[in-house]
Amino acid sequence: MSATSTPGTDVAGPDLGGRTALVTGAASGIGAACALRLAAAGATVRALDRDADGLARLAKQASDLPGTLQQITLDITDLDAAEETAAGADILVNNAGIQLVRPIEDFPPDVFATVLKVMLEAPFRLVRGALPHMYEQGWGRIVNISSVHGLRASPYKSAYVAAKHGLEGLSKVAALEGAEHGVTSNCVNPGYVRTPLVEKQLADQAEAHGIPAERVLTEVLLADSAVKRLVEPAEVADAVAYLCSPQASFITGTSLAMDGGWTAH
Repeated sequence: MSATSTPGTDVAGPDLGGRTALVTGAASGIGAACALRLAAAGATVRALDRDADGLARLAKQASDLPGTLQQITLDITDLDAAEETAAGADILVNNAGIQLVRPIEDFPPDVFATVLKVMLEAPFRLVRGALPHMYEQGWGRIVNISSVHGLRASPYKSAYVAAKHGLEGLSKVAALEGAEHGVTSNCVNPGYVRTPLVEKQLADQAEAHGIPAERVLTEVLLADSAVKRLVEPAEVADAVAYLCSPQASFITGTSLAMDGGWTAH
């Protein structure tokens, strides 16, 4: 990779020219990496986020890529608008997420409901909006950015774990219904990724466990990972791009663990 290249944008991969991809939570982290990776493959990318400034920064990064990037400023808790935005998409990447780390007895019910709305109900509405076009053309790719927490539970993350487990089920149902229409649906399940969400968790987990933040990464977040490092967003984006490729047409209804061996225990 050259010193001036953007991570995740200079890797040979599928030609997605002529395809339209919708990526949620695209202003930073995994979503930004996915948007750039799909644009690098030639797709027209609808980059959706409530962070307009973040989308503007992303657009500058994407300005020299083969594909084009469209900025869509939207809070996906506006479920009707979210569903409408997905109409006409060939590729849907459900990535937007939020997190709060609290014991169940202290977990605010309104936050629990919001987490499920953002990370489960909104993906359902987005899939619902995208499928008619995918079915009509006989081709589509749904990639849900799940988590190792879609496969395993951790304390203090009741809403996040519940939402990700639900997303796993939704993804499998979409795979079964979409198969005869040429539509695949899969989850990508990274461990802890170097994102703003994880950086915030370091502070939250430090408070929950009563240890300094610098010890949280090795003693809490990566305790069950055989590979003792964070996943890079570009690595997740490469997996997403592969699942959108012709070579992945027989991969559906599955969960791709990128967890450094966490689930091997």
